[in-house]
Amino acid sequence: MAISYKDSGVDVERGYEAVRLMKQHVQSTYNEHVLGDIGSFGGFYELSKGMKQPVLVSGTDGVGTKLKYAFVADKHDTIGIDAVAMCVNDIVCQGAKPLFFLDYFATGRLSPQTVATVVSGVAEGCRQAGAALIGGETAEMPGFYADGEYDIAGFAVGIVDKKKIINGSKIKPGDVLIGLKSSGVHSNGYSLVRKLFGEDREKLETFDERLGAKPIDVLLAPTRIYVRSILKLVEEVKVKGIAHITGGGFIENIPRIFPEGVGCEIYLGSYEVPAVFRAMQQMAGISDEQIYNTFNMGIGMVVCVAKHNVEKAMEVLSAAGEECCVIGKTIKGAGVRLVK
Repeated sequence: MAISYKDSGVDVERGYEAVRLMKQHVQSTYNEHVLGDIGSFGGFYELSKGMKQPVLVSGTDGVGTKLKYAFVADKHDTIGIDAVAMCVNDIVCQGAKPLFFLDYFATGRLSPQTVATVVSGVAEGCRQAGAALIGGETAEMPGFYADGEYDIAGFAVGIVDKKKIINGSKIKPGDVLIGLKSSGVHSNGYSLVRKLFGEDREKLETFDERLGAKPIDVLLAPTRIYVRSILKLVEEVKVKGIAHITGGGFIENIPRIFPEGVGCEIYLGSYEVPAVFRAMQQMAGISDEQIYNTFNMGIGMVVCVAKHNVEKAMEVLSAAGEECCVIGKTIKGAGVRLVK
């Protein structure tokens, strides 16, 4: 008896339908630099002229176990924004403008509607970042993923003139740290989040007084994309360093931009920490140092500027739609010191 590819669990017709449904979302991100159309073996992007020494900057990331809440809630339209955000927020820290994005979606049994919905979020993230979605991979892997589950990851490429690369090398003690507020937990620390809030749909969809909202709405809020605001800032203000606050929170990420011999003080009372973080700290019974080493604590991006540029930087960021505040300063030493 003959056994077909479909008999093994892979239905190519579902793949064709998924591509058809995705196409409109993908094309909505195209600009004049995109060559060709979806369906080729490679994506083409023509570089514009104007930079003396153009440097490509790349980043790749996934969404992690935040995906579990998308499965529990059967809500798949924003998780793609997270995939884009985690990549483009990284590369813009170097002053690079995102050019294009590619995604990878893998599942046990392909649901064309689900993958199209996820990709609609990817396309939305790309539009927010000003990047083109020029390709990707959809893999059907029967027996590898649980029914109804999938994984998504992405890859972004940006460009910056070599003389305008932001790498933190000019940071010195006495500079100022400006925090850009996050949209919530973003896409890190969800193994702990899931331990604390669980995965019971009824409980997650029940209003929580501590959060002032349903947990599922707070925990699935998409990661904020800071690209346009940061690019506007670096056009108008001399920025010394930028840190994307992801896994490892303040403690791990902020020092990554400092040269040797420089650390920082973070003023814990400088902004209002969102309720979800305080609730989790209480639920977990952990110290300030531990929670600031896990989550973004309401600050998704930290910008370092000289003291005389603070007012202008705040003005530009506010005009770009960011909620921001001074959260600390650089000092002699190393690491992060939390100051109450």
